[in-house]
Amino acid sequence: MSNYRAGYVGLIGRPNAGKSTLLNALLGEKLSIVSRKPQTTRQRICGIYSSDQGQIVFLDAPGVIHAESGLNRFLKNEYEAVIEDSDFLVAVLNLDAKKQEELSDIISLVESSGKPWGAIITKCDMRLGHRKPWILQQLGGKAQFVIEVSARNRPQDTQDEVIPQLIPKMPESAAPLFDPEVYTTHNMREIAAEVVREKCFDFLHAEIPYGLAVLVNKYEEGENLDRIFASIYLSKEAHRAMVIGQGGAKLKRIGQAARLDIEKILGKKVYLDLHVSVKKNWMKNPMQMEEFGYVHNS
Repeated sequence: MSNYRAGYVGLIGRPNAGKSTLLNALLGEKLSIVSRKPQTTRQRICGIYSSDQGQIVFLDAPGVIHAESGLNRFLKNEYEAVIEDSDFLVAVLNLDAKKQEELSDIISLVESSGKPWGAIITKCDMRLGHRKPWILQQLGGKAQFVIEVSARNRPQDTQDEVIPQLIPKMPESAAPLFDPEVYTTHNMREIAAEVVREKCFDFLHAEIPYGLAVLVNKYEEGENLDRIFASIYLSKEAHRAMVIGQGGAKLKRIGQAARLDIEKILGKKVYLDLHVSVKKNWMKNPMQMEEFGYVHNS
């Protein structure tokens, strides 16, 4: 493949900056959880875009936070590892940031990494255009490109504008890094767990998802039907009734919504069985965090 390029791009931004919506638009596939609630993305999400010109392996990092313990420390390790592993970084700067310092921190972070980087201003469909000049001033011409997008409302336009900018930034490669037929390195157990967690974000109060983890205990693949058995783990006993709902109604809504999304991904029917359990303060217990997959491999 002459002039073929392939490499890793890290998406770096604050929580709720629109990184997951951006990734889904760039892939043309639903991969990352999208929610306005905190800690939507906990682990790096790997999405793969392939074309005849090259392959981009996107790493969607958890939102940038500053913490040194428990689950928050894991999240910090994850975005730091994404920066280290990437060939090129994208500062994801959201127009609806609550404080200007939040965006300044992201710009400083990618600039100090020593990696080449560009900037994408997200949520440009919002009536906050007066904020753009300040962001451009902060960038100061240091970014290799600046692109304004509305990934939620114009996903195809977003892909058409961003991908041609990124392909030339990738290292030359003799071949793709991954099979061009796949769009993620995550297996269906991991994807199913993330879909269930997304629906918990959609249907539950803001404080509950923070202390919530999903573990797929058993995944039976069939020709026409996949059977998935998963547990929703909570950090507080008081939250159990709120997740289950009266007569199990809330848990049923979560399960139905998750099943429909998983069926769209698989293209076949799914049986989804959900149970609710409590492991108190699991976010502060290293062994339980590891059991749920929140372990940093350095």
